[in-house]
Amino acid sequence: MADRALRVLVVGCGNMGAAHAMAYEALPEFTLCGLVSRGASKERLKAQLGENIPLFDDMPEAIRQAQPDAVCIATWPDSHEVLALRALAAGCHVFLEKPLATTVAGAKRVVATAQLAGKQLVVGYILRHHPAWRQFIALAQSLGKPLVMRMNLNQQSAGHAWQTHKMLMQSLSPIVDCGVHYLDVMCQMTQASPLAVSAIGARLTDEIAADQFNYGQLQVRFADGSVGWYEAGWGPMMSQTAFFIKDVIGPLGSASIVAREAGGEGQSASVEAHTRTESLRLHHSQLDASGAFAQPDEWISAADEPDHFALCRLEQQFFARAIFEDSDLSLHQQQAIESLAVVLAADRAVREQRTVQIKEVL
Repeated sequence: MADRALRVLVVGCGNMGAAHAMAYEALPEFTLCGLVSRGASKERLKAQLGENIPLFDDMPEAIRQAQPDAVCIATWPDSHEVLALRALAAGCHVFLEKPLATTVAGAKRVVATAQLAGKQLVVGYILRHHPAWRQFIALAQSLGKPLVMRMNLNQQSAGHAWQTHKMLMQSLSPIVDCGVHYLDVMCQMTQASPLAVSAIGARLTDEIAADQFNYGQLQVRFADGSVGWYEAGWGPMMSQTAFFIKDVIGPLGSASIVAREAGGEGQSASVEAHTRTESLRLHHSQLDASGAFAQPDEWISAADEPDHFALCRLEQQFFARAIFEDSDLSLHQQQAIESLAVVLAADRAVREQRTVQIKEVL
C-alpha cells in the first residue's frame, strides 16, 4: 500500500460520477481533488458532499491545477476515448465508465495508450464486483456446455430519466450502452470467444433521430456452441412485464437471478434495482429411476448483498489496489474490448439487417 492517498479528479458529475465521487470521499485510499463538468451538476454534487472541493469546467485545466494521480471519467460515452487519452497523456491512472469508447478501434487506442504509458486503466463493469453476480457466473460454469444465456434490461423511463436516455442515444443505442455489462457476464460464463451476432431493433418514438432506435435485441454465438440473447429498451412506452430476466441454462440444469422486488412493478428505471439479485435459484436436470427430478431446486439468498453505493466503493478499492500493487489488467482490458465488439456488431446487425461476424469489428 502506498504511503499517501491517491489524488483523484472526477470528470462528469451525473449519476455515476456522483456515485464514484461519494465512494472516493468514503475511502482512505483516495483524496478527492476536484470535480469537472460543463454544467451545474458539479455544484450540486459539491453541496451534497459538503466539502471544499475545487470545481472546474475543463479537464485539462483541472489536471494542471489539481495535479491528480488518477482521473475518474463518467461523462457521455462519445467523450470517453478523447478524455481518457488526455488523462493518460497527462500521466494519470484512469477509471473509465463503460463503454471504453464508441468504436472498437477507439477502445484499442485507449488500452494501448494506457499500456504504453505504464498507467492503470480500469473499466467500470460494476457487476464484476458484486458477490452474488460472481456466484451466478460460477453456477453457470457448473452447468456443462453449451450454455443458453437469457438476459434483458428494459427501462420504462419518464421525466429526467427519459431525457437522460435520449441524450445517451446520441452516442449509443440501448443494446450497446447497457449490453456491454451483460455480454461481459456471458463471456465470463462461457470463457469462450464470441463468433457472430444477429440483432433486431425498432424506433418507437419520434423524439429521437431517424437513425436511432430505442429498442434492440441481439443473439450471439460463441466458439464453444453456447448462445446468448440480450434485450434492452428505453422510454415511456416500455413494458414493466418481464423486463428483468437473468437466466442461464446448460445440460446439467439452470441458474437464475430471482429478484422479486427489483424485478417488480415500478423498478425498471431504478439504477439501484439493476444490480440487485435478492436470490439465486439453481435447478438440477438429473432425473431418478421414476423419471422425476432427483434433486429439488436450491435457493441461495443474497439478502446481505451490497447496494449501489457499496458496489461503487468496491470498484474504487479495486482501482486503488491495481495502482498500489501494479496489477496486470491486460485480461480485464481485453475482455472490455471484446464485450464492446459484440454489442457494436449487434448495432451494425440491426442497421444492416444481417448477421455480423465478430472478426468484422475486432
